[in-house]
Parts: sequence; C-alpha cells; structure tokens
Amino acid sequence: MKNIRYVLYAALVVISMMLWNAWEKENVKNEVIQEATQPEVIQKDNLTTNDNYSFHGNVNHQVHKISSPLMNQTSKNRIIHVKTDVLDFNIDKSGGNFIHDNLPEYTNSLEDKSPVELLNQNEELYYIAESGLVLADQDIEHQPILYQSSQDNYQLAPTDKNLIIKLTAKDNGLEITKTLTFEPKNYSIKIDYSLHNSSNKPWVGSDFMQFIRNALPPHQKGILGFNSFFGIAISSTGSAYQKYTFKKLSENPVNQTTSGGWIAMDQHYFLGAWVPNKETIYRYYSKVTADGMATVGMIGPKMEIQPGQTVNLSSVFYTGPKIATFLDQLSPKLWLTIDFGWLGFISIIIFKALKWINSFVGNWGWSIIILTILIKLIFYHLSATSYKSMAGMRKLQPKISRLKEQYVDDKQGMSKAMMALYKQEKINPLGGCLPILIQIPVFIALYYVLLESVELRQAPFIFWIHDLSLKDAYYILPILMGISMYLQQKLSPAPPDAAQAKMMMFLPVIMTVFFLNFPAGLVLYWLTNNVVSVLQQWYITKRYESGAYDKNKKLKWKK
Repeated sequence: MKNIRYVLYAALVVISMMLWNAWEKENVKNEVIQEATQPEVIQKDNLTTNDNYSFHGNVNHQVHKISSPLMNQTSKNRIIHVKTDVLDFNIDKSGGNFIHDNLPEYTNSLEDKSPVELLNQNEELYYIAESGLVLADQDIEHQPILYQSSQDNYQLAPTDKNLIIKLTAKDNGLEITKTLTFEPKNYSIKIDYSLHNSSNKPWVGSDFMQFIRNALPPHQKGILGFNSFFGIAISSTGSAYQKYTFKKLSENPVNQTTSGGWIAMDQHYFLGAWVPNKETIYRYYSKVTADGMATVGMIGPKMEIQPGQTVNLSSVFYTGPKIATFLDQLSPKLWLTIDFGWLGFISIIIFKALKWINSFVGNWGWSIIILTILIKLIFYHLSATSYKSMAGMRKLQPKISRLKEQYVDDKQGMSKAMMALYKQEKINPLGGCLPILIQIPVFIALYYVLLESVELRQAPFIFWIHDLSLKDAYYILPILMGISMYLQQKLSPAPPDAAQAKMMMFLPVIMTVFFLNFPAGLVLYWLTNNVVSVLQQWYITKRYESGAYDKNKKLKWKK
C-alpha cells in the first residue's frame, strides 16, 4: 500500500507520455497524403431498398472520372459565387452542388492568414457536397440537372436579414426551383425544392444528399488513440451518434433506413453535415472505391408527382466550425461530433465552465487559471486530508527509520510494525494519493477540451503565448511547471526505498520534458494546479508540524 502513491505517479508519467505522443502526431504539419491515382467518383451504388425506395433500373448514377486537376475544376461560366460574413462559397450550376468554401473568420494558422478551406475540388483533397433529384429508372449516363440563376455573384449586405438565391431548371417535365437561403453569422444553408410537374405523365423519383471526398489516410494514431476523429458520423433512430473511419466504411458500407437523423463529414475543429427533413424516412448509403474516393449520403423515398401537382422538399446543409450552440440548433445530438473522448462527460463540464468564466474574463488563459483554482476549492477538503496525511508521514520519518533498522531482515515484520504505527498515529498512508487521483481525469478531460474546442483554437493568453492550443514556443511554462513540481516533491515525505527516492527526484525533469510540446493551455492548468497545491500543502504542513492540528478531529483546528 505504501507504494501506491508512486504507482500513481508512474501512471501519470505514462498518461503524459501517451498524450504527448498523440499531440505530436496530431500536429504533424507535413502529413503524408495518399497520392491520387485517377479516383473514380461513384455516387450511389448497390442500394438495396424496400418498395418505398425501389429503383427500376441501374442505380449506379453519375459515374465520372477524375483524370487530371483540370478536369476537377468546374468551368467558370457554371460557378455562382456567394459571400456572407462567415462564408465564401462556390456553387456549381450543374446540380446546384456545393464545390468550394472558405471560412473568413478562421485562418489556417497564426503565420498563415489565409482562410480555412473546407469544400474544394483539388485532386488530392477532393471534397464536395451534392444534393439533387434522381429518376426511378435513371441510367448511368444521366447528367446532373443544369440550373439557371439571375446572376453569378451574390453578397449578403450587413443590413440584410438573409440572402436568397433561386436556381431554376426544367428536367423530364419537371419545373424545378431550388432555393438556397443564407443568413448572417450562420454556417448553415437552408435548401428548399419546389417541384411542379408540367408534363402529362407522372414523375417518379427521389431526392438525395451526399458527400464525396478523397479518403485521405487517417491521422496517425497515438497510443490508445488519443487523436481527433477524422471520418463519417451518422445519427439515426437506432443510435444517436455513430462514427465510421474510411477504412471501416470500405469494409462495412452503410445501409440503413431512418428518420430524424443526419450525416456528417467530421474533421478536426470543422464539420460538414446534411440534415434532412426530420419527418421523412431516408436510406443512408456509402461507398469507398479502391482508388480512395468515399461517397456517403442519403436518398429519400420514391415520390410520384402527378401532372399538375407541386411537391415541396427541404433540408439544411452545414459547413463550418464545430460550435455546440450552432450544431444543437440544427439537429439533436449533432453536437456529439465535438468528440471529447472517453472522459467526455468531464470534458463537457470543464468546457461549459470555461466558457462561462470566459464570458466575464474575456481571456481563455485567465479562464483556465480561475477554473483550476475553483476545482482546487471544490476538492479542498479531500486535498487537505491528503496533505495532512502526508505531513503526518513526514513527521513519522524518524520513527520509520528506526523501524527499518529494527526489522532490517524481516520485511513482513516491518510491514506489520508500519501499519501499527499508522494506526496509532491515525494516519492513512494512502491519503497522499488523492491529489493525484483527482488531477488525472481532469488532466485528460482538459486535454480533449484543448484538442477539440474550436473556440480555444488560436486563443491568446499573455505576452509570448499567442495560441493556447499550441506549445509554448519559449518553453517558459513547462520549465515553471517543472520547478513547481520539484517544490511539491520537497514538501512530500521521502520514499522509504532509495531507488524510489531517486525516481521521484527525476520525476519533475521527466514531466518537464513531456510537457515541452504540450499545448500551452494544458501546461498552464498543471502549473496553476501545482502552485495552488504547493501553497496549500505548505500551509497545512506548517500547521500540522506546529501542533495546531487536532489529529483526533478531522479537519478541525485547535484554537
């Protein structure tokens, strides 16, 4: 039992090493990208459906090849450019599909001020979002519907409540109006269809929404998978949140029917999502080709529009940062794409507390400091009991040394004598473990908050700390953290074993090395926690050694 504290310290070192490993691999700048070799884009393949979803012909729709970067690029006369305060968007008139977007409010890095790009038609990073209509008997040669618009450039003015773009087309006797609605400070786009059958025969088909993306190699995984998720996320009536890597999709394609769900293309900090009408049942499908192109989407039930009849459809497309308040407004559980890891319930509490504090402070670094102090206050009595126990252990060192001399060749007798001494002095030898046990889950949870919260991305603190989600470029915080850990060790009782004592002396150095490349926000938390712990431990130790503490009454001070 006397060694449990040191086992916990060893566990802390291992966890720090795992997080350090994962953080390093997560932030590799020159990630190896799979070379594109004429990937084949297949949009709906091998859909097995019930009668409501049945097709009466080949359902391998819109197969086309990408053989060169030039073929990837949509001709300029087909592009509609849309600009709002938060989106810089390109729409292809062929299909009315979303082929490119920038996020003006988010830059790639502090050095690279160019906006973050999500949708694009680059051959190696191909990623587009499509929605449209498909005939029940449509064959493989069918081309997307070509829309017309009143202009090719649109901009949301600062005083506008919204920006409405109407795309119109006639196809197979169907008069189609595809209306796109953009709003200020909003990353979601409302899509409404008005389908009027002006022919003399029924129109039979379905609507669909899908993503097509080059299935880049997954991020290299750190130990135990401490990495931001990259892949597909799906919500259905059977499961609120399911994650699929591209490898998993290639082995087990999605094929399920549900209503009230969504499909998302999930990546670090940002998200693309299709949210259909929650009352309509959709069939989810996926395909990953051998050439590395992934298609995932949903197709609606078979519609039969009679001559003269008009049918209206609606859906929402989201492309932007993973901000919980935005995502929660679109669909329940969409916020789960902010993957806070296996201690997510703690991470969510930490993030909400940080966000609340930041609403008053206006600085995420000071918010981390204040939150750390609040956590220490919440666990004050546990920590005080622990430090009292450690102070007692330290005071007992002379007696323990005499016992070691007395039972030099009798380990079993030594253990019994030690336990009797602890009982006599009313000291719990495991009491010193509590601060470590408290810190470990908070430490891991905060790691995920810093890793996943786009709000903390590029968030400055003071002076040389310009981004709390990146390492301290001058390593000042890690060094201060190491010093604070050394002071903690000096206040703690020395290990009874000489080898353990040496290991504990090196622990601050080892932890400092691990923390050198950790995000500054995480090091700031640990440094603050150590400083508060040192002050608290010093105060309690002094009170105990002066005899002011009544050992017969827990946490009661003699007057």
